[in-house]
Amino acid sequence: MIRPRRSLLFMPGSNARALEKARNLPADGIILDLEDSVVPDAKAMARDQIAGAIAAKGFGKREVLIRINGLDTPWWIDDIDMAGKARPDGILVPKVSSTQDLTAIADRLSDINADTSIKVWAMIETARAVLHAEELAAASRDSEMRLAGFVFGPNDISRETRIRMQPGRAAMLPLITHCILATRAYGLEILDGPYSDFGNVDGFALECAQGRDLGFDGKTLIHPGQIEACNAIFTPPAQEVAHARKIIAAFERPENVSRGAIQLDGQMVERLHADMARRTIAIADAIAATGQQ
Repeated sequence: MIRPRRSLLFMPGSNARALEKARNLPADGIILDLEDSVVPDAKAMARDQIAGAIAAKGFGKREVLIRINGLDTPWWIDDIDMAGKARPDGILVPKVSSTQDLTAIADRLSDINADTSIKVWAMIETARAVLHAEELAAASRDSEMRLAGFVFGPNDISRETRIRMQPGRAAMLPLITHCILATRAYGLEILDGPYSDFGNVDGFALECAQGRDLGFDGKTLIHPGQIEACNAIFTPPAQEVAHARKIIAAFERPENVSRGAIQLDGQMVERLHADMARRTIAIADAIAATGQQ
C-alpha cells in the first residue's frame, strides 16, 4: 500500500501544546521527538507525554513516528520500551551508521515483543552511514529489521564532513543521490531532511522542488508554516495525473494489451511509462484519501 509522505513534521515531545496541535495540522505525518528538541532533564517527561498523546489517539490518518535518542545515549532503551507499548507507526533512529545499530534496535523490539506493525526508519546523518548506505538498505531483506526507509540528515552530515550547506546543495548532491539509489535498490522510502531557515519561503520552495526531482518521497519539516507549500510541491500535478490515466487507458485497449510500446499523442510510450503512471495515480489517490490536498 502506498502511503503519502509529502510532509513529516517534527514536534517536541516535551511540549504538550505542540503535541495537541499536531492532531489538526495538515502534515502527512508527525514525528514526536525525544532527541534534539528535548533537553536531558525533560526526556522522561517527554516520553510520558508522547505515550499519552498516542494513547489518546486523534491523529487521524497521519503517520506517527517517534524519534528516539541515539544508541550512544543512556535514554534509547527506555525510549524503545515506551514506543513498543505506545505502538506508533514507526520509530525513527538517529545517527544510524552500521547494520549493528539496526540489529540492536531489532533485538530490543523483539525482546519486548513489540507489535510487528511498528517499522524502523534510519536517519542517515554521518559520513559512515552515507558510505554504507547500500549495506544499511540491504538489511531490509531481513524482515526482523523492520526497516522501512531512510531520512537524510544534511545538517549533521555537514557538521561531520565540513561540506557547506549552500543554496542548491551542489556539494551534497553526490551524497544525496547515493542514498536515494540505495533505498530504491531495496524498495525503501527516503525522506529529505529539514530546511532550517523557515523564514525563507522561496528558498524552502526551491529545496522542496529539488528534493522532489531528485526522487525523495517527501520532506521532514521543523515548522508548521512549511506544511502547505511542501504538500503542494510533492503532490503530483493534476495534468500529470490525467496524463498517467491516459497512458494506462491506452495500454488497456484490446489492440495494445500485448504490446510493449505504443504511440500516444505523437510520442513513443513504453511499459515502463505505464509502471510510472500507475505509481503517480496511486500516490494521487492516496493523497486524496487523506482529505489533505
